[in-house]
Amino acid sequence: MKIFLRSVLGAVAILAAGVTSSAANDRYAERPPVMVSPDLSAPWVLQLGRAPGIVRQSRQVVQQPRVRYAQPARPDRVRTASVQAPVKRVVMRPQINPLYLPQEVAYDGPQKPGTIVIDTTQNFLFLVEKNGKARRYGVGTGKPGFEWSGTHKITNKRVWPDWRPPAEMIKREAARGRYLPTYLAGGEENPLGARALYLGTTEYRIHGTNQPWTIGGSVSSGCIRMRNEDVVDLYERVNVGTTVVVI
Repeated sequence: MKIFLRSVLGAVAILAAGVTSSAANDRYAERPPVMVSPDLSAPWVLQLGRAPGIVRQSRQVVQQPRVRYAQPARPDRVRTASVQAPVKRVVMRPQINPLYLPQEVAYDGPQKPGTIVIDTTQNFLFLVEKNGKARRYGVGTGKPGFEWSGTHKITNKRVWPDWRPPAEMIKREAARGRYLPTYLAGGEENPLGARALYLGTTEYRIHGTNQPWTIGGSVSSGCIRMRNEDVVDLYERVNVGTTVVVI
């Protein structure tokens, strides 16, 4: 009986061992898939070395370059100063008083339209117009000792006139240590300026000047000075034969 029981228990043990072994084999017959991180630079992948199907890559290739935002450079004051263009010095020249700029004014004098009237006390030249109007310009007039008055006609008109100082003027200026040329061609350096209107048979003229800041003063040897812009304007408005009244 004992021998039978041992045989039965042995058979049961063998059968159980066989079932367990079969179940174990079935359990591991299909292994679960290996989940590989898509980031091949993950630390655990790099530790696999040359594992099948794994290609080890260098961190320098995989890593993205780190972007650094540079701070705006501070200007180098010394270097900036050396490359900056030099500041141009502007020379301020005296300008004409705005009172003497051309303008339309009322006129109630006796002269008819088209007449030029020069007031040497106020330093204004009036070109009489119709309807009680006149075009007024500022002028420079004769300095003390060179004042004059009278009525003349315009006998000639010149563009950029040349200048031949009278012999008396050359002698007078030489006594003061200023030597004048006997002839000076027309141009920007010529004291008669851009235009000249000659008065009768006198040596006097209405002319331009390259010294506009003298307009409004008693500065000439008897001639009537105007800004170059103004004498050009007047030149276009009057003709030879125009009456000029100097008061």
